Amino acid sequence: MNRPASDTIFAPGPLVLAGMIVIAALTRVLPHPPNFSPVEAVALFGGAYFASKRWAFAVPLLGMLLSDLALAAINGGLYATWFGNGGIWLVYLCVALTTAMGLGLRGRVSGARVLGYSLMGSVLFFLVTNFGAWLFQPVPTYPMTAGGLAAAYIAGIPFFQWTVLGTLFYAALLFGTFALLRQRVPALRAQTV
Repeated sequence: MNRPASDTIFAPGPLVLAGMIVIAALTRVLPHPPNFSPVEAVALFGGAYFASKRWAFAVPLLGMLLSDLALAAINGGLYATWFGNGGIWLVYLCVALTTAMGLGLRGRVSGARVLGYSLMGSVLFFLVTNFGAWLFQPVPTYPMTAGGLAAAYIAGIPFFQWTVLGTLFYAALLFGTFALLRQRVPALRAQTV
């Protein structure tokens, strides 16, 4: 059975998308302000452009896993124990949910839409991961009450600005670079959404 070129990761379009996502995800190992990362941007980008929904979800999640493994290998200790905490699965859930949001950009990518979706993805990440920080705290910091949850959200506010800025930066970089590539390489337009 022959599969369409867009359904294989080794076709030029999906291969370029996968490479861009993995490289962006691996920038997490570079020094950066807390939460200034490509997490939400790679998910939106994958959802927006992979013709195969399977690859749209798999590649951003794989990119995140590779970068988390690299961070654990580099930093060890506390970061490595993060894999045993339920909070990491909420981060991966955010990646999947943001990829699903990115499906709404298919064939409708514009600067304004990418901006709006990036802001929505950042808010989603803030809400879900701070809930996870409260729910799965390894050392009890916040009481397991509504007040404790509110305290966890308040503690996350200083990091939220970096989440937004990181998402906007990486979204502009990924979507902008790929738009330029698609203009210059027609095969990329035929194998991506």
